[in-house]
Amino acid sequence: MDHRPQAWGRPRDDVYGAYDGSYLQSGGPKTATQSPVVTGTSVVAIKYKDGVVIAADNLASYGSLARFTDVKRLRVFLGTSVVGFGGDVSDMQWLDRHLNELAIDESYDDEPSPSSLLSASPNKGHGKLNAANLHVYLQKLMYRRRNDFDPLWNQLLIAGLDAAGKPHLSSVDLRGTAFTSPSLATGFGAALAQPIMRRHAPTEEAAAALTREEAVGVVQECMKVLYYRDARSLDRYSIAVVTKEGVELKEDEQLERQSWAFAERIKGYGTQTV
Repeated sequence: MDHRPQAWGRPRDDVYGAYDGSYLQSGGPKTATQSPVVTGTSVVAIKYKDGVVIAADNLASYGSLARFTDVKRLRVFLGTSVVGFGGDVSDMQWLDRHLNELAIDESYDDEPSPSSLLSASPNKGHGKLNAANLHVYLQKLMYRRRNDFDPLWNQLLIAGLDAAGKPHLSSVDLRGTAFTSPSLATGFGAALAQPIMRRHAPTEEAAAALTREEAVGVVQECMKVLYYRDARSLDRYSIAVVTKEGVELKEDEQLERQSWAFAERIKGYGTQTV
């Protein structure tokens, strides 16, 4: 059977004339995909007193099929920042390679000078491109790709510290729209997780009062809600805590062992009799 698009619902040549498939541009150059195929869902993040906590599950869905269950969507940049990716996985992989190249260039360009080696506070490297700078860079990159009509189908969360050493959390989408907030979420998390995080950190001042344990607990609660409410999520996730000391990343966390076992206690579920 011919499954090519040219053969879909093709009319009879002897009745309707020769079929014109020129609109398919089958003889032209290869073009970039303009719609996501394999996608990741929500990324959630919240500031606290000393840094930022960010998390994303490890699922990549092929449409509605939970196809890939070990896709890490948090990437560490220069050991000081974390980028969380929502949206198309292939564009995420391209961005990951691009950021790796940028990190290598930044490492070479940021070698300590002879004078700094003799000073009281030597240059420790990686001092130029902090999370706030990375946010601006990614905003310009996404906006340029959008203007080229070849957007990267992602929404990014950038977590880290700014030049003053204060916690920084920001968002960039495929159109180059960029902003910062005490808490952020992509995908379904914007509807399901943000209300939870805003109860704990409605303002910058409230976020600055949170402890690390409280922030991690809030993010874990959000991941649990997303697992039960978002059909494109998974109970295994990655979580990172960004502080002045660096990035602490765990990539294979489990929400809870019982998962959907509570459903057996709901009347009308399965073979349970009321």
